[in-house]
Amino acid sequence: MMRRSLNLGFGIAGLVWLAVIFWLTTQVPMRDESKDWTGSLDPGGWMAWTLPTALFFAVIAGLLICFTWLAIRSPETPRKGVLGLMTTRGDRLFISLLGSAFICLIWLGVMGMPLWGGVAAALIYAAAVFRWV
Repeated sequence: MMRRSLNLGFGIAGLVWLAVIFWLTTQVPMRDESKDWTGSLDPGGWMAWTLPTALFFAVIAGLLICFTWLAIRSPETPRKGVLGLMTTRGDRLFISLLGSAFICLIWLGVMGMPLWGGVAAALIYAAAVFRWV
């Protein structure tokens, strides 16, 4: 019974997360009858909350919800990777997020905008971390 209520709780958390993502996409400012993707969601606010910034934090929250559910659903055991480090899923998530941040910063410094190539490289890096580290 405990597992069923736990799954229900995480299912509700996932639905709330999806609702927040949908709400964020409806808040994109309109300018000249075209969507201004990087326009401020809160003009005059204390932080430049743009849609990309909000989606970034929403994806991190979704990853934390997913990995918490996975850790409860099937407890993890550390494994030894290519580098000889004992890592769990959470460790690999942290390593991939940290490395992805550096990949994107290097991309911005070398290539500039747009950042899609850096994001693609970061996704490949994250897949490699989860497979081999």
